[in-house]
Amino acid sequence: MAFSIITPLYKRSWKTLLLIVILSSACLIQSSCVTTAPYDLYVYKESTSLKVDALKLMDKAEKPYNTQEKEIEKLTDQLDKLYEYEVHRKKNQLRIQMWDLLRNPEKNLLGGFLSRWKNEGQLSPGFITEVKIIVGKAFDQLAELESGKLTPKELQQ
Repeated sequence: MAFSIITPLYKRSWKTLLLIVILSSACLIQSSCVTTAPYDLYVYKESTSLKVDALKLMDKAEKPYNTQEKEIEKLTDQLDKLYEYEVHRKKNQLRIQMWDLLRNPEKNLLGGFLSRWKNEGQLSPGFITEVKIIVGKAFDQLAELESGKLTPKELQQ
């Protein structure tokens, strides 16, 4: 019985992982053709900090959703603030699209995880572990995209 529950999880995980790989490939292709916003240390620091906070919160999904609502709200507020900052940076469409995927409650990343947790009340340890891997990689791609940009000083040279 446990195998029948895990199998759809792996299929879903692989689909999400494939989506991340395709998106990162698109990032590489697009970044080679289009100028992006310059490197922003604040965005990099906040992205990596949010990854740590999100993964820690996801560990708590074994507990009932309503016992963690304050922490969930705090995390989503931080995500919303960084997203809003990103929206107002010029030449930043690719990162905005990546944040949209990560936050979307209809997708299989952080937004979907939080939505599922809310709907189901609490989640199984196996599911949490699998989704954390995927969400962690999505955050890594956001941080790597930012760290790969030129700094304003390099742009002036």
